[in-house]
Amino acid sequence: MSKTRLSVNINKFATLRNSRGGNNPDVVQAAIHAESFGAQGITVHPRPDERHIRYADVRELKKVVKTEFNIEGNPMEKKFMDLVVEVLPHQVTLVPDTRSALTSNQGWDTIGHANYLNEIIAEFKKYGIRTSLFIDPDFNKIEGAKKVGADRIELYTEAYAKQYHANKVKAITPYRKAAIFANSIGMGINAGHDLDQENLKYFQENIPDLLEVSIGHALICDSLYLGFEKAIQNYLNCLR
Repeated sequence: MSKTRLSVNINKFATLRNSRGGNNPDVVQAAIHAESFGAQGITVHPRPDERHIRYADVRELKKVVKTEFNIEGNPMEKKFMDLVVEVLPHQVTLVPDTRSALTSNQGWDTIGHANYLNEIIAEFKKYGIRTSLFIDPDFNKIEGAKKVGADRIELYTEAYAKQYHANKVKAITPYRKAAIFANSIGMGINAGHDLDQENLKYFQENIPDLLEVSIGHALICDSLYLGFEKAIQNYLNCLR
């Protein structure tokens, strides 16, 4: 068993459902199956326009998720804040995505937004919710995350994934350094974005004390070819 937990992001099930209407595929059943296949967490990222995961989905998922429930999102929307406080997930991952962003595409400026983040995180901590901040591998931003009270950072790994095939040593180096620094100041480390079956094992082997990876798009794409259970097992094997 790996020390690194696999949290499966099920947003893509909702994207497929919403493209046709109705409730097929059923995101609640997707979460139940993911856990039965070995996933150690379920991640959702509701956006203001509810273009994939809906706020109602999050409420229904709370009733069935037996592992770790992680809600991602931008706290700029009051309804997101209210949802998190209502549902009380194990973890909330704050992501600075804009309304128009196709997907998450940057980490927090924890220095420029220090006062804002401190206030948001303090609110979640009142309810005992662990808070993680989506962060680029930047020492100053990681230190900033510590100062505003975050429990963990989630390393934004798109740059690593893009460089991996060209030069994996170069790709991993800033992330490894960032992880060592984060560990030295007592920050827990998660990671996510564009991690897949090809680059995950090397990433996990080189990031000390990696607690959790959140993977959705690549895993669901692999499921189309391999099946959902086999895809989850493959990703778990990468982490062992």
